[in-house]
Amino acid sequence: MNKPLLHTDRDAAWRRELREALTPRERSAIPRAHMPMLDPAYRITCNEEVNQGLSAGQAVTEATRCLDCPDPQCVTGCPVSIDIPGFIKNIQRGDAAEAAAVLRRTSALPAVCGRVCPQEKQCESRCIYNKMHREPVAIGWLERYAADAARLSGAAPAAQAVEPLGIRVAVAGSGPAGLSFAGEMCSRGYSVTVFEALHEVGGVLRYGIPEFRLPGEVVEYEIEALRAAGVEFVTDTVVGKTISYDELLAAGYRGIFVASGAGLPRFMGVPGENYINILSSNEYLTRVNLMHAGTPGYATPVPRGARVAVVGGGNTAMDSVRTALRMGASEAMLIYRRTRAEMPARAEEIAHALEEGVQLIELAAPVEYLADERGRVRAMRLQRMRLGEPDAGGRRRPEPIEGAIDEVAVDVVIVSVGVSPNPLIPESIDGLEVTSRGTIAVDDTLHSSLGPVYAGGDIVRGGATVILAMGDGRAAAASMDATLTQKA
Repeated sequence: MNKPLLHTDRDAAWRRELREALTPRERSAIPRAHMPMLDPAYRITCNEEVNQGLSAGQAVTEATRCLDCPDPQCVTGCPVSIDIPGFIKNIQRGDAAEAAAVLRRTSALPAVCGRVCPQEKQCESRCIYNKMHREPVAIGWLERYAADAARLSGAAPAAQAVEPLGIRVAVAGSGPAGLSFAGEMCSRGYSVTVFEALHEVGGVLRYGIPEFRLPGEVVEYEIEALRAAGVEFVTDTVVGKTISYDELLAAGYRGIFVASGAGLPRFMGVPGENYINILSSNEYLTRVNLMHAGTPGYATPVPRGARVAVVGGGNTAMDSVRTALRMGASEAMLIYRRTRAEMPARAEEIAHALEEGVQLIELAAPVEYLADERGRVRAMRLQRMRLGEPDAGGRRRPEPIEGAIDEVAVDVVIVSVGVSPNPLIPESIDGLEVTSRGTIAVDDTLHSSLGPVYAGGDIVRGGATVILAMGDGRAAAASMDATLTQKA
């Protein structure tokens, strides 16, 4: 994690005036804002964004709750070290544009992070209000508000004037790690080229997260901000295949950041898993989100069914089961081997799924799939489980209950039990060390075994959150910059 580097003006007269306007007791008495949302019955009929965003009045009131702590622990919970009190107090005084500017000092994707980051486990979990047994400040919603206000104002993000260094660096992958690295290096004066294998820029932000959670126009705005800052994007280019590592060096790139993600889906090895209409979340969401399956005017095929089961309990599983509802499923089931309390998905996403009618089948795991005479899945056999002793991570292990097996009728199954790193780049670069999990081996500075190559995000972590990937991008940029410019 990056060490917090606050660009705060906490001692400015306007900040002091805001702090002195109310006592901590008065601020803490203000109830936390409630996010306006689309009605569940309506939202499953469309891909409109579920969370509608705070109004200006709600945002100012919520920002007023912030105590502007002298030692803000919320910042220590942020992987990209956003000056959280700084941007929030600008919202309180009615300057959303400056709040957005404060965010962009450390975050290349504030409108994205305000929507998809697990703030409840990061910045908001460190808010002083938790110790006071009160709801934390809605940092994520305020971040979204500031970023959206800047976007909707029609004003392009101001590009920082930087003296060019005349040094070229390349990025493999345009997901959150690659975009964060590109923005940081560009702000330091580097000439940055991002190579993306797909036909659109954004990586998992494009193919993995549905419109109802992260609208495409929001992602596009953030990418255009990077373009305006000078980042060059090259699509339909697979590093390690279309262009080799040696060719990048020959083209004059002095540093390479590998951010190719973890796009290789995992399956469970369950008998019958190869039947028709059983597929991974990666394939399902890519077909719907990036390739517009189900959208009028597009011919991309995608399995549809009346009874759709999704296996898993993470955010990708939630995205998949909620997408299935929007694709016409009359019954959408989420199969999870533990209970709701142990699910790694965000609490908000679980709540939204249940509001929309998703059926949660807890303490169950598929042990066999059954097919009809055409080879299409028709049912799944579920082993009932109970929770045993905690594992190394503190989560109670699911254990099978002998003889407790149910058969559930299904016609589409979406498997969402994790991903593995993309093996193409590690396999295509001689001398690049990998771990036993297939991830690129890096040191504490995210430097690989090869001099000019750094790596971060899921290709190193093996599957994590958007904000952790962004933190890797910033950290790798600082490390590469120190090497290329020979800084101490």
